[in-house]
Amino acid sequence: MDNENIAKATGRDLPISTKKSIEVCNFIRGLHIKKVKIKLNDVIKQRMAVPYKRFNKDLGHKKNIMSGRYPIKTCKYILDIIESAEANAKNIGLNTDNLIISRIIANKASRPWRQGRKRRIKMKRTHIEVVVSEVKND
Repeated sequence: MDNENIAKATGRDLPISTKKSIEVCNFIRGLHIKKVKIKLNDVIKQRMAVPYKRFNKDLGHKKNIMSGRYPIKTCKYILDIIESAEANAKNIGLNTDNLIISRIIANKASRPWRQGRKRRIKMKRTHIEVVVSEVKND
């Protein structure tokens, strides 16, 4: 993968669950940007569920897939990062019609303590990195 055909975007310390982020990232990795936007918007509107393959203990089954959920807040944040990566690709001169998500990673971030009456409980934080690359149509 050469550096001229890729664009990156990162989200740091996002207030979303790392486990849900991993499942959403596995759901959209390797797909075209247009399909990803449609799928994530369908999850936000609860028309399509994200299949949970790794963190699926005691989860109910959804229609046409195995166990799954609708992580709406997570999908909104990831959709914003993907749109930012698409804007970065357009800014450096890549064709936005041929972009695929070549790498998307969710990592744990620092977990500070909550304030107020919910003391002694830690916050959920996640880092997300998205790399999109341009596919040549030959």
